[in-house]
Amino acid sequence: MPLTEIECKKATCPDDRPYVRLSDERGMYLEVTAAGGKYWRLKFRHLGKEKRLALGVYPDVPLAVARKARDKARETIAAGEDPSQLKREAKLTKALDAANSFELVARQWWDHWKGPKSPRHADYVIRRLEADVFPAIGSRPITSITAPHLLAMAKGIEARGAVDIAKRSLQTCGQVLRYAIAHGFIERNPAADVKPSDALKPRKKENYARLDAKEMPELLRKIEAYQGSAYTRLAIKLMALTFVRTGELIGARWSEFDIDAAEWRIPAARMKMRTPHIVPLSPQAIEVVQALQTLANGRELMFPGERDHEKPMSNNTILGALKRMGYAGRMTGHGFRGVASTILHELGYAHHLIELQLAHQERNSTAAAYNHATYLKDRRDMMILWANHLDGLRKGNVVQLHGKAA
Repeated sequence: MPLTEIECKKATCPDDRPYVRLSDERGMYLEVTAAGGKYWRLKFRHLGKEKRLALGVYPDVPLAVARKARDKARETIAAGEDPSQLKREAKLTKALDAANSFELVARQWWDHWKGPKSPRHADYVIRRLEADVFPAIGSRPITSITAPHLLAMAKGIEARGAVDIAKRSLQTCGQVLRYAIAHGFIERNPAADVKPSDALKPRKKENYARLDAKEMPELLRKIEAYQGSAYTRLAIKLMALTFVRTGELIGARWSEFDIDAAEWRIPAARMKMRTPHIVPLSPQAIEVVQALQTLANGRELMFPGERDHEKPMSNNTILGALKRMGYAGRMTGHGFRGVASTILHELGYAHHLIELQLAHQERNSTAAAYNHATYLKDRRDMMILWANHLDGLRKGNVVQLHGKAA
């Protein structure tokens, strides 16, 4: 006779036995143990061997549900498969999927990828993954990631207005998934099915905010009179005198400076073009560097962060100072590069000298060692006259300078 729900509920194991088995039908039975446990089992034969399959624990799995599981298992047996073996394989697959989540594989990729990258760039990439990608898809098995998952993640970032970060996050996920293919985690890359432009809004190209040349005298006087942190004031002064990129400035290390040679040599790892860059230092720039030396206290970073001295000053520090001076939305650290380019061209300097000093040129590895020092004497003269010109602007007695077209 098949079991009833009441019989299952009342079933107990005799005191003198370790367990008792109550038959239902079609090979299924309820095993009741001396400890009070009640377990559904299916007895079946596969390839001539008697086997048993666990179907769940009563009452979490009631009689009707256990019978459905039994019938499904018997269909598998009828098809020539072993349901117990399939169950073990499913458990193993689930365990492997859990061990190979997108986040875990992405962190393996990052450890592999970061080797030749600058610490600052590598740190930025892992922070973006942690902030935007992992919360969305990090816990998913990497084998289950699809193009819609990636797009939903990117659209979530885009929704807060961070279009560039959304695009970069998609590109980074593509790199992670290519790494996963190379290491046998997956067989194909779902990121290859979609491009950022297929789903994300195009971003209107915007120039960095910058002042007109005629507004520079007032800004220079405000920088000189800035009452905030000495580090911040000196950082903006050095940026104006050297017009390096903001990241190149705030990441500056004392080991890069040669005061005797009046040079700042930025290593390739810290440059956007990944080639070394020489910044000739004018006497005014050297004066700023020497002022910073009095604040160094043995630190390697020239511009340490306010709270964590082992990390560089934030770009927002410079933006915040410019805002307090009254230039919010009108000037950025990067804006000094545009102003310098405009004024130096107006002063007659050759375009190639200005472009070299701005480190705009794409340079291949063979030519890098030569190009970073190209026209160094002419660039040195230009930087000295540029510093003199800024002094003239600040003091209000500018003398027009005539650059060399070498």
